[in-house]
Amino acid sequence: MAQVIGTKSFPTTADGYRNALAWLRTCGPIVAVGVESTGSYGAALTRAFRAADVRVVEVNQPHPHLRARRGKRDAVDAEAAARKVLSGEAAGAAKDSTGIVECIRHLTVVRDGAIKPRTAALSQLDALVVTAPADVRRALSVRRSLEGKVSICARLRPDRTKLAAPSNAIKLALRSVATRIAQLASEAKGLAAELDALVAHAAPPTRRQLGLGTHNTATLLVAVGETIDRFRTEAAFAHVCAAAPIPASSGRTTRQRLNHGGNRAANRALHMTVIVRLRYCPRTRAYMERRLAQGRTKMEVIRCLKRYLVRDIFRTLRADLTTLPTRP
Repeated sequence: MAQVIGTKSFPTTADGYRNALAWLRTCGPIVAVGVESTGSYGAALTRAFRAADVRVVEVNQPHPHLRARRGKRDAVDAEAAARKVLSGEAAGAAKDSTGIVECIRHLTVVRDGAIKPRTAALSQLDALVVTAPADVRRALSVRRSLEGKVSICARLRPDRTKLAAPSNAIKLALRSVATRIAQLASEAKGLAAELDALVAHAAPPTRRQLGLGTHNTATLLVAVGETIDRFRTEAAFAHVCAAAPIPASSGRTTRQRLNHGGNRAANRALHMTVIVRLRYCPRTRAYMERRLAQGRTKMEVIRCLKRYLVRDIFRTLRADLTTLPTRP
């Protein structure tokens, strides 16, 4: 049985990573290092070890039973990670956070950070319009869409010396929200243009598939990572995207259940792609009609379509990422 040689803590700095690697080498030859969250909290440590030609293995968080028995300490978590690597339970390669896919992830995160508050601001403006005085609502009624009302609200001129009057206060509030919406929209549009260029460079065939486009392709690229070889088969990628059913059999009962885990953003990208294809792709509509005639429900057919879609996307993504270094 493997024994613990020693434990030691290091700061999360460049010097700390170098010292950690030097200390590991004093314990013997390094076969592999298990790191949790190689795409987030452990990204910097992973980059430092990979730069030193050390094999890094992605390790999941400790099982709740372990923490219930031994508590939560860094030394306990480190030992659990090392044992998973030694036993072969953890064997997946760490995500590569030094290439174009990581750049796509950065822009995707920031763009989503502009889209979400813009949506919230639009809802806020809609609620303010509902409770606004009649004369303000009348002025805004010339535009039926919420986007059109935003352009009118941005041109309102409240009298700041009379903000105690509801008509002036609501104008100031509407103008403030409209200005915020316009700024967020401009930011999101600029980021979307940069993201489109990166995705077009990283995965042009995948991006051109019906229903994918820039944003769905970016989401799937981030899910798979640049080191796509860490997925042995497309079934493993389907499991990560929560598009593969999980066995839930017991005794004489044989059944499967939905995977409620996995990468929910990737699952949503698959779902939206299927919805687009159901509208514009005759083959997909024919498949839906055939399976419905066999007694399947619509949601069951959509789940099947997502599984088929994963197979096609994984093949094109593998081709894209494999040839990526040879592109100019």
